[in-house]
Amino acid sequence: MTTEEDAVEEYRQRAAVWQPEQAAPTIEGEGRTPRKRRAILAAATEVFLQHGYLGASMDEVAAKAGVSKQTVYKQFENKERLFAEIVLGTSDQLMDGLLQAYAETLDGATDAREALRALARRLLDSLTSDSVLQLRRLVIAEADRFPEVCGAWFTSGFENSLEALGTALTRLTERGLLRELDDPTLAAYQFAGLVMYKPMNRAMFAGTRQRPKPGELDKLADQATAVFLAAYGA
Repeated sequence: MTTEEDAVEEYRQRAAVWQPEQAAPTIEGEGRTPRKRRAILAAATEVFLQHGYLGASMDEVAAKAGVSKQTVYKQFENKERLFAEIVLGTSDQLMDGLLQAYAETLDGATDAREALRALARRLLDSLTSDSVLQLRRLVIAEADRFPEVCGAWFTSGFENSLEALGTALTRLTERGLLRELDDPTLAAYQFAGLVMYKPMNRAMFAGTRQRPKPGELDKLADQATAVFLAAYGA
């Protein structure tokens, strides 16, 4: 990578709402069994993202986690349970990451265009990262096989986060930065759609290697903000 590309990638990592390695944080004083469990979750996340549910092997999970296959089954009972743990765990992490993004860009904002543009750019950087796109594709692919688990991933992650975004937009209204919102959650969905529809759908069909062209994300953030403010600007 060039120096500029390194800087962009470093920013994307800082802005990311979820990364696979976050599944196994180091906790001081953590016991052996919880540490093994976290290692298994981290390894399984990598394996499922790389191979999909059907292609994932419990042998490979055990090898990557540095434990026996018996230990994997002792912790998670079966492959289905392990998949569910990963999906629901990443949903919580996504929710936390998105809430942080809303707080850091919208709370205390004095300029709606500047704040929404910053949020749009951050969402574009984080939600088009390879790890998030792979996770989204995995959940979509297994929605018919595990409708309750995959439905819960959407509800507790993105749906709840958009309700939270609606609340954050309402606070902008209260400060006179946006006009009154009849349906704050719908406005949040509209903003997210303006920002994410094009790059997210292209990545779903063209693959994670289909990266946005230089300057494209900036243009998307600018235009999404302009259209949103045309409808909701004070």
